[in-house]
Amino acid sequence: MQHPCIFMPPSVQFTAKKMVMSTWVDHMPFAYDLVATLQPSKIVELGTHNGLSFFTFCQALQENNVDGLAYAVDTWQGDEHTGAYGEEVFEMVRDHCREHYRGNSYLLRMTFDEAADHFADQSIDLLHIDGLHTYDAVSHDFQTWLPKVRPGGVVLFHDIEARMEDFGVWRFWQDIKPQYQSYEFRFGFGLGVVIVPGASRPAGTLFDLMFDGDEMGRHELQKFYVTVGHYHELQRKLSRARR
Repeated sequence: MQHPCIFMPPSVQFTAKKMVMSTWVDHMPFAYDLVATLQPSKIVELGTHNGLSFFTFCQALQENNVDGLAYAVDTWQGDEHTGAYGEEVFEMVRDHCREHYRGNSYLLRMTFDEAADHFADQSIDLLHIDGLHTYDAVSHDFQTWLPKVRPGGVVLFHDIEARMEDFGVWRFWQDIKPQYQSYEFRFGFGLGVVIVPGASRPAGTLFDLMFDGDEMGRHELQKFYVTVGHYHELQRKLSRARR
C-alpha cells in the first residue's frame, strides 16, 4: 500500500477555475481526487448554492478525462440556513457552467424530492448531500436518494462537524456511520464519506488509504488534505483581494 507521505494524487496539479465564498473550500482537493479515482459516470449534488463543490466535480470530470455527467439540484431560492438570496446566484452558477462545462453539467432547478423522480434506481455513482442541515432533512434526503446510488457507489455528507443553531448533520452522521463502510474528514466543517453496500469497494490508492490504512496513515491523509485545502483558501483570499 502506498504511504500517504508519497501519495501524489491529481489534486497536487489542481487550480480551481472559479473561487467563491464557501465552507466547502477545505474539501475541494479531496473532491477532485475522488472523481479522478472513482471515475463516476453520474454525479448528483443536492444543494449547490453558489456552486463551489459542483464546479470542483465538473472540473475534475473534465481534466481527468472522465466520461461522466454532473447534475446540480437546487431551487436557488435559499432556505432557513442559507437565508434567501437573489437571482444573481443562480445566474452566476449557470453562466460558469455554460462557459466551462457545457455538455456535462446540468442544473435541475427544483426540490430534491421532485428531482428524485428523474433518476433510476442504482444509477448514480457519486451523491453529494448538502441541503437543509436539520437532522430530519438530511435523514429524509438520504433515505429518499439512497436507492438511486449503485452498490459500491459513494455518498458524501457535508457539515458533519457543524454544531450550530439546529444543524443536525453531525448527529445523523454519528447514527449512520457505524452501519456502513465510512470515512470522515474532521477538519473545517467536516465531510463524511459512505460506501453503499452490495458491491466491492471502489479500487484505487485513495480508497486504500482511507479504508485500509492504519491510524498513522489515516492521520497523515487528513494532514495532506488540510494542507492542500489551506492552499486553496489562500488562493481564494488572494483572488478576492485582487478584485
